[in-house]
Amino acid sequence: MMNKRILAAAVLGSIGVAAHAQSSVTLYGVIDAGLSYTNHAKTAAGGSSSLTKFDDGVAQGSRWGIKGSEDLGGGLKAIFTLENGFSIANGTLGQGQREFGRQAFVGLSKSGVGTLTLGRQYSLSTDVLGNYTTGSNTVAGNYAFHINDVDQLTSSRIDNSIKFASENFAGVTFGALYGFSNQAGAFAGSLANGTANPGSSRTYSFGLNYAAGSFGVGAAYTDIRFPGNQSISNVTIANVQELRTFGLGARYLLGPATFWALYTNTRFVPVTGTALLFDTYEAGAKYAITPALAAGLGYTYMHMNDAAKGHFNQVDLSLDYALSKRTDVYVLGIYQNAAGKNGATQVQAQIGDSTGFFGTSGSDAQSQIGARVGIRHKF
Repeated sequence: MMNKRILAAAVLGSIGVAAHAQSSVTLYGVIDAGLSYTNHAKTAAGGSSSLTKFDDGVAQGSRWGIKGSEDLGGGLKAIFTLENGFSIANGTLGQGQREFGRQAFVGLSKSGVGTLTLGRQYSLSTDVLGNYTTGSNTVAGNYAFHINDVDQLTSSRIDNSIKFASENFAGVTFGALYGFSNQAGAFAGSLANGTANPGSSRTYSFGLNYAAGSFGVGAAYTDIRFPGNQSISNVTIANVQELRTFGLGARYLLGPATFWALYTNTRFVPVTGTALLFDTYEAGAKYAITPALAAGLGYTYMHMNDAAKGHFNQVDLSLDYALSKRTDVYVLGIYQNAAGKNGATQVQAQIGDSTGFFGTSGSDAQSQIGARVGIRHKF
């Protein structure tokens, strides 16, 4: 009898260990810091001066996160991600002081089908087209924004959303997202007295990608009703009724070189007045000089159909050296030239890091230079 009890305890113990082994939780993160310089920065008095500053979250936004999964059997898993953004410069939270402002979702994953998740999540414009940008393929990062990320390639985090992302079917992946308004009587967003009604935003987003061997191509469309109320990073214009953005990108690997190209069309539809249209064209390349050293080059052209007919040309150059698999140091340089004039008001340059939107830029000049030396650590 004693031997049977010992055997039963051993079997139950092994079952418990096996069940525990089927669940996993991972802590991960990125810390990016360095010194940045620009020749034209707007002063508090409205003038212009050069600026050298400590800046963080450039190559990648600094973050830490927890992700996990539990095997439920039959190819089904429960999954979750909680991801926090922060500033290493002063320890404050990012994304509007949210505890998990970068991502926060839970859902199910089915082998051979895909994942269904609910929470604060990236749109398909970010998931798909973000892979075909200079910012994601080189350490130019956030400084390679398309004028405050109007086309939602890096900052499109949607609250109250449900999202499906497919498995890989012979190189093809696809997905869809819907973000709820969470307001009674405003399933599709609403107006109040002719102005944006706080909390009435809704979002839908679709994406399709194909990757096989050295070649990849993807397309995505995102429509955000009242983007200022969705707390989209860098878009805080209360008079905008709808943000619609479509893009198509491609990438090709040739030995140690990677090439990419991207086009996006973004339309801001106001509550009243004429829509503002952005057309953006981007191309770039990265070359692995050695297994540890890589050089990057990117070019972006943006055109606006506003009264000033503003357009922007930007070149990004970078050099990245890996000290290890998790730590690298880098240098980068950016030049942007803006052109266009609305009456006496000139269109001003605004490298992606700069604050402001629609005529209020981070400089008071039509050209701007940025330079940076930084270090990035992943854990």
